[in-house]
Amino acid sequence: MPFFAFEKSIGAVIFVVEKDRPLFLLLHYPGGHWGFVKGHIEKNETDEMTLRREAKEETGLVDLKILPNFLASEIYYYKAKGKEEQKRIKAKRGIRIFKRVVYYLAKTNRTKIKLSNEHQGFVWLDYERALEKISNQNSKKVLKKAQRFLIEYLPKK
Repeated sequence: MPFFAFEKSIGAVIFVVEKDRPLFLLLHYPGGHWGFVKGHIEKNETDEMTLRREAKEETGLVDLKILPNFLASEIYYYKAKGKEEQKRIKAKRGIRIFKRVVYYLAKTNRTKIKLSNEHQGFVWLDYERALEKISNQNSKKVLKKAQRFLIEYLPKK
């Protein structure tokens, strides 16, 4: 069994525009933190296929418009525990994981969410409140990059 596993996941910073400003979707993870839709790439999937599948599975959203020219990523390390650790050992995959999550920016027109059992809750927040809610520094950087991009992207009044 390899000592380390290197994995890539795909995520989405999903937003809706209300009153001419973006509201960002944050999901409440069982570990207590708040973050974005994300998940593993399955065999033969493109990044876009993974993004759309994960968004549908985790939120029920299917009307996503992926904005061109935006990419952000975060890199982190963790050690698998519990059920994930047992699954990885059985599959002869490393339990120490270096993960890179590549994020795309996606617009939706719906705020109604059908939350999966992977999450404990969700919120739609403006940039300032979303930045406060996110505790992970890498995720904060992703949100900041998305906000800077949207300032240029969204039409000016």
